[in-house]
Parts: sequence; structure tokens; C-alpha cells
Amino acid sequence: MSVTVVPGDMEQVVSDAPAVEGALRTVDVTVPATSANLGPGFDTLGLALSIYDSVTVSAFDDGRLDIAVAGSGAAQIPTTADNLVVRSIAHVYADVGRPMPGLHLRAVNGVPHGRGLGSSGAAVSAGILIAKGLLAGDVELDDHSLLRLATELEGHPDNVAPALFGGLTIAWTGESGPQHKKLLVHRGVAPLVFVPGFTMSTSLARSLQPPQVSREDAVFNVSRSALLVAALTQSPELLLDATADRLHQDYRGAAMPETLRLVQALRAEGFAAVVSGAGPSVLVLADGPGARRRAVDIADAVTDTPWDAHMLAVDVRGGTVEQRAEGST
Repeated sequence: MSVTVVPGDMEQVVSDAPAVEGALRTVDVTVPATSANLGPGFDTLGLALSIYDSVTVSAFDDGRLDIAVAGSGAAQIPTTADNLVVRSIAHVYADVGRPMPGLHLRAVNGVPHGRGLGSSGAAVSAGILIAKGLLAGDVELDDHSLLRLATELEGHPDNVAPALFGGLTIAWTGESGPQHKKLLVHRGVAPLVFVPGFTMSTSLARSLQPPQVSREDAVFNVSRSALLVAALTQSPELLLDATADRLHQDYRGAAMPETLRLVQALRAEGFAAVVSGAGPSVLVLADGPGARRRAVDIADAVTDTPWDAHMLAVDVRGGTVEQRAEGST
């Protein structure tokens, strides 16, 4: 068998790291994985999924920086001021004009790194929410500020919007900066993600796309993006047509042929399969648990690449931040 079924993390993961003695404040943050684009909604649509990163951070009035990371990508994640979560915290403190505190940070990463499931967006969102929790009572950050700050770091809002707010999000940039609209997904939609052992660079994936596309292809994607919102919220039976794309997936396929092969095989059998984000993971928007099992069987029959199949739920809460009571563990 080349496909391994991995149970989905249906409940949020909360770090059990104890608060550190002498801390000014300790917060627990949990952030979901995300899948962006969803086929035609390039740099616009995103979906929060039930795999999570969890971080516990204690703030101090000295200059300490103590970081430990476990889980996906831990060996490659810096434990210095270059850590993306720490840089995101510092970005918020600089934006609001407050001095950066010392930090004791413990992270457990459930979101696969470099697989098109929003790991960098999750790290950025975690840092923004940590700062929100640490600054509470001094500076209050509303949803617009959270999205603005996260987008400044991530570069585009399609991953950070669902990571912060959950559900299906439509993200865009207007005169007042990045905006989002959160929508509830039809309960008949059952996400399934195939995660390979290999990674894909987002910058490489973007470099493979042409700078211009035909009017025909642009109109095709506009129509499918509009249809996809209706399919995900009201009419799941339209998902196969609604997830068709002509702007990015085929161009990126040369760099991840096994991903494209799996997408094509699943779509040929009637499944709404797309490249998740920049890839190489594959997202399937199935219409129930039984359909997901059949999709796993199909994938196992057509690929010789090892894949982990995660049967997930749509996360509806987004990132959460909780302050610990003083002295709690």
C-alpha cells in the first residue's frame, strides 16, 4: 500500500507546557492548517482545516529568548530571533510602539511544512495572536489589524485569513488594506488531504506561472471561482466543475508531476481534487466519509509515491488565544 490513512486532528491541540515562574503573562495559541486557491480561486480563496500548530509563550521583562520546537519541520526551524513566530510577535510590538519582551516559547507543529498547507501562514498568524494575547489590556487589536499585520509579513492574505478566522474565506486588498469575508461551508463537504514525503517551494511554484494569461482562461477562472463559492456553501454537487482551473496548476505540474498525476486521476473518477496551495499536497473536497475512503483506494491504485491521507474537518474557529491565570500550569 502506498497510501497511509492518518486520522485527522478533529479537536484543537493545546500545549501542555507549564507556565514559567516569574512570567509577566503566559498565553496559549492554536492555529489551523489552511489550503489556499482551492483550484480556481488563486490568491483569493482559502479554507481552514483541522490540523493544528500550538504554541505556549511566556513574556518576561528581561531580554531572554528561549525557544523549543517539536513536530513537523522542527529540525529546520530556527530557535533564534529569526524564528518566524518570534519575528511576527516583534512586528506587532514594533507596529504598536511597545518594547519587545523576553520570551519563553514552546511550539508543537502539526501543520506539515513545505507541503502547501499554510505552514508559514500558520506561524505568522500564531505570532500575531500571541502578541494580541500578551498586549491585551494595553493595546487591543481588532480583526482588521490582525489581518493587516499578518498580510504585511506573509505578502498576501489568502492563507492568513482562514488561519486567523477559520472557515472558508474570500480575501482581497482594497483601499483600506487587506479584507476578508468568512463563509460557513456546507456540512456535506468532507475534506481529504494527501500529503507526500517531498516538499515544494512556494517561490519556485510561483515562478513557473506565466506573467500573462489569455482572456479565455481568465474568464474561465472567474466563472469557476464564483461557482466554487456557491458549491462550497450551498451546492456541493457542483464541486467538480467548480474546482477546475486554468491559471496555475498545470504550469506548476512540471515541478511536481506525481501531484498533478494524482489530481488528474481523482478528477477523472469524479472527485473535486486540486493542488493544495502551492503544493505538493492534494486537497479533495468529497461529499462524505464513504466517498473519502473510495478516493483513498483510487489514489493507492494510481500512484507509486507514498502519500499520507488525512481525513479532516473544516475548522470553523480559526486561531485561538487564551491567557493563563497567573500562577497556573
